[in-house]
Amino acid sequence: MTTQAEKAQTLARLHAAPEILRVVNVWDAVSARTIAALPETRAIATAGHSIAATFGYPDGQIPLETTLDMVGRIVEAVGDLPVSTDLDAGYGDPGETVRRVIGKGVVGANVEDRLVPLAEAVANVEAIVAAGAAEGVPFVLNARTDAFVRAGKRPLEESIADAIERGRAYLAAGADLVFVPGILDADITRQLVEGIGERKISVIGLPGALSAGEYEALGVARISYGPTTQRVALTALQDVAADLYADGVIPASTRALN
Repeated sequence: MTTQAEKAQTLARLHAAPEILRVVNVWDAVSARTIAALPETRAIATAGHSIAATFGYPDGQIPLETTLDMVGRIVEAVGDLPVSTDLDAGYGDPGETVRRVIGKGVVGANVEDRLVPLAEAVANVEAIVAAGAAEGVPFVLNARTDAFVRAGKRPLEESIADAIERGRAYLAAGADLVFVPGILDADITRQLVEGIGERKISVIGLPGALSAGEYEALGVARISYGPTTQRVALTALQDVAADLYADGVIPASTRALN
């Protein structure tokens, strides 16, 4: 069986590879097992928004204990695949939160900065890196900056400069990647890669964003899809329910994935 440290090393190598790492976000054991069954899957990533919705919580308001229980179930469901999880802003103590999530078998995480002062955000990154080292796991931190999603009305160039400044600082503090969520076009992405580093940027695939292949050509390391994968699943559920109410039948193409 692959050790936890080996899983972390695998995840780090996937981020550093020339090919963009595509992670299709999951939210429970059965969604994780379904994605893990695909031969293209190299790693598993959870969506915090989707896990929160599963339990009836708004995004960012799910209790830590509930998150820990679910990510532990996801780790068990996917065997030797490395699992990275969404930890919101670290639940008030990023270092301790990471120590606990490592205890569930997780080897990487997204942690949001929520645009707190840079010194505070850097201290959080340092605490996470130190927690991994103390547990003997080279924990893979995908340090998220909210420079775009919490930008308000400030000019775009200020958000780009802020993301670059924060990204460089997080990498210097020991983060592996810098996650910059938002709909990033080719020009913005190019500036971020030039400012932060090739194969050091992580993005989210949203409607209106570039394709994974386009981001790869620009030097992006990783693309994830956040809550949109659960939305696709829920859309399919609601659509088939409407069809059944209209005297339809379950499609013959339905696969027994549970």
